Amino acid sequence: MTFLPLILVGLLIVIGAVILVVVGIRSPKGEDPLQDRLADFAARGEQASLEEIELSQPFSQRVVMPIAKRFGDLVMRFTPQNSITQITKKLELAGNPGNLDPALFFVLRFLGLPLGALFVYLDTIAVPGSFIDGKGFILGIPASILGFYLPDLLLKSRIDRRQSEIRKAMPDALDLLTICVEAGLGFDASMSKLYEKWDNELSRAFGRVVREIQLGKLRREALRDMAERLGVSEMTSFVAAVIQSEQLGVSMAQVLRIQADQMRIRRRQIAEEEAHKAPIRMLLPMAFFIFPALCIVLMTPAFLILYETGAGPFFGGG
Repeated sequence: MTFLPLILVGLLIVIGAVILVVVGIRSPKGEDPLQDRLADFAARGEQASLEEIELSQPFSQRVVMPIAKRFGDLVMRFTPQNSITQITKKLELAGNPGNLDPALFFVLRFLGLPLGALFVYLDTIAVPGSFIDGKGFILGIPASILGFYLPDLLLKSRIDRRQSEIRKAMPDALDLLTICVEAGLGFDASMSKLYEKWDNELSRAFGRVVREIQLGKLRREALRDMAERLGVSEMTSFVAAVIQSEQLGVSMAQVLRIQADQMRIRRRQIAEEEAHKAPIRMLLPMAFFIFPALCIVLMTPAFLILYETGAGPFFGGG
């Protein structure tokens, strides 16, 4: 029981990690809770001090998030700049889920380490002779490693899902852009129309490009930044074609139509590639789950018949 204080601290840290994950998922994207409270009080015409407005915020925004950010800033001081840059890039590719920043992401990473303390605690209360008896450290070390890399795995999964969604939506989005351009709208107005009509990752990316252009950024720079944020090779080639057509004076509608056809062919090729991978992915489930069940169903009657017709001693019978 000498490990009990350390185990309790580890459990508290794990609980704190779970709270931070929940808060990060439920936190509003790109919004300031204090500003929302100020606008709410102003709309209702109530007079309130700054302290009352701050106390009206949820507990997670007043206590949990500031502590997490303070701890994250401490962790960032001892983190190499290269790692911070890589995490920032991954968060951008994932679409900044839960409005996470690198500091909070590193907090979630390190708070997963005490997950192994749970197995050590279970080892101390385990029944003698049970599966976990005497194996607390053996199971705790892989659990700590998994807890440390779990945020990276979830982030990688989020990036893959987002890029897959963008690839599937690109041909239809380019068709809509082509229709808008042929109807007489400019390319910027066409992107605005796409942002108004759709609500997905690709439309939000085009909407950000439109806002950046309205703030004074050049169109080619805004498009290049969008391609870099998305990390999709098809989008990079599309942006390069649009910039080149703008510089050479080529018809934008023709370029968009050609790009839409190429994206549709690429989407079909990706679907065919995934279909060819399906038999290989089905091999392990079939070998470990389907084939043994088939063998039991098909061979059991034959064994029973052989057993009853005099082959019992061969199978160990009397």
